Amino acid sequence: MAILLTIDEPATGPAHTPSVDAFLEMGFRPLYLAGASWALVAVALWIFAPQLAGGTLGGLAWHAHEMLWGFVATIAVGFLMTAGGAWTGINPIEGRALAALCLPWMVARAAFLLPGDSAFLIGALADVAFFALAAAALGRSVLLSRNTRNYVVPLMLLALGATDAAFLIATRAGDYATLMQHFNAGLLVMALLTLLVARRVIPFFAMRAVPGLTVPTHLRSGMAQLIASALAVFGLIAGWPLVQAAALVAAGGIALVQWASWKPWRVLHKPLLWILYVGYVALGTGLLLAAAHAAGAGLPAALHVHVIAMGGFSVLIIGMITRTALGHLGRPLETDRSMVAAYALVIAAVVLRLAALHPSAASVHLLHLAATAWALAFALYLWRFFPMMIRPRPDRAGPAVQAVSITPRRS
Repeated sequence: MAILLTIDEPATGPAHTPSVDAFLEMGFRPLYLAGASWALVAVALWIFAPQLAGGTLGGLAWHAHEMLWGFVATIAVGFLMTAGGAWTGINPIEGRALAALCLPWMVARAAFLLPGDSAFLIGALADVAFFALAAAALGRSVLLSRNTRNYVVPLMLLALGATDAAFLIATRAGDYATLMQHFNAGLLVMALLTLLVARRVIPFFAMRAVPGLTVPTHLRSGMAQLIASALAVFGLIAGWPLVQAAALVAAGGIALVQWASWKPWRVLHKPLLWILYVGYVALGTGLLLAAAHAAGAGLPAALHVHVIAMGGFSVLIIGMITRTALGHLGRPLETDRSMVAAYALVIAAVVLRLAALHPSAASVHLLHLAATAWALAFALYLWRFFPMMIRPRPDRAGPAVQAVSITPRRS
């Protein structure tokens, strides 16, 4: 069975100056910073200056696309480009190749803000190319190492790219109903990928950080959960809402059972852990709300979308990009006030955004407060982690090569 994560205790060493080689040594460095920066900018534009998103992919379509494929999926790619090295022993992408992967991502973000069909076409091609290149890089590592356990992961990246392309095609055609179907397909594919990763790493992180804690890894239920998630995507695309609803109930219900079995009360004193637990329980809850919506319960579509995307994906993201960055950068696994504040601000943004879904005189104010809390959270992350991301690990004279390290210290 493939090793999920390699453990290595960092040594202390002298501070290093910024280095392009260090910045491009592993995928998480540029892609975590890119995703976090875009999370801040995209929400600020959408709430406070929507007129600047005036391209063909504009309005609600731009917001939905950029939060799912421009932010959430980008962080997922950054994680997989790094975790792939631990799974396979081969760094999927680094150096100039990593810079080349980031280029179409940047082109797409800029192009989608510009008016005109040419800008939209350039953005669409660049965006799809980003996912195709990422899938190819990870697929190469998985195949060369014969890491059969993770053969499906590059295919998930391709599925993200495929749903992205379908969404963009529907946008160009002006077909709103089809556009939303493809958005929901992308949301469910992202949920499938998130469940796969989170179910693996949360028990691992918890047992490493809390002495004496033993929790199940749920290999069998995890497989059932992934099958149910895939069936939900199939039910959505095939137009079988009851199949979709039943599959979502299974996937979300399993997530809540897993969460409870991981003894959440044992990690309340560990911010690096409880933030992941909060995100996972929100994701499971969001899938159950999606099931109710698919079954015709009359819930607004925005409810399950925001619970899954903000409460699930985004809360997990702020925890993961902190925990994994500290580990891979050879830093002690300890939170400071800025990190915990970022966690609190993201959670506050989720609560405020959900409250704003209920029409009232306060809705606009709640929405502005949610956007402000969100922007501050990711600004804090960037302020704390940017200096670390552009420098070599303190325990190395130069950039790391293929080994991937997670420091087993306090969480």
